[in-house]
Amino acid sequence: MENVNVFGEKLITCSSDPMTGYYRNGCCDTGEEDRGTHTVCCIMTKEFLRFTKAMGNDLSTPIPQYQFPGLKAGDRWCLCALRWREAHRHGVAPRVILEATNEKTLEFVSMAELLEYAHKEEI
Repeated sequence: MENVNVFGEKLITCSSDPMTGYYRNGCCDTGEEDRGTHTVCCIMTKEFLRFTKAMGNDLSTPIPQYQFPGLKAGDRWCLCALRWREAHRHGVAPRVILEATNEKTLEFVSMAELLEYAHKEEI
């Protein structure tokens, strides 16, 4: 079954630099083996990266043995739905790219909450 976004449309790429996604294919695809539900395509912020590190998930430090470059503000990343929800409750949720956010996210976060944090591209 093909993963779709929160609009029920084809899931677009979140990021290929850095390469993201549970399957490291650039998309917020998910499956049974993705226990963390890495489905929310977000744009990292300094505030969120500090928050997640304080909560025990350091996303800013590189881990070369896992080909993980470490994230910085401005990077796009497929975030765990529950971590995004937790950050939202603490007022530090990063912006979301809805077209690249997997519909599975809606099992954990409401569409209204996602829309509140929707990133809009400059034209």
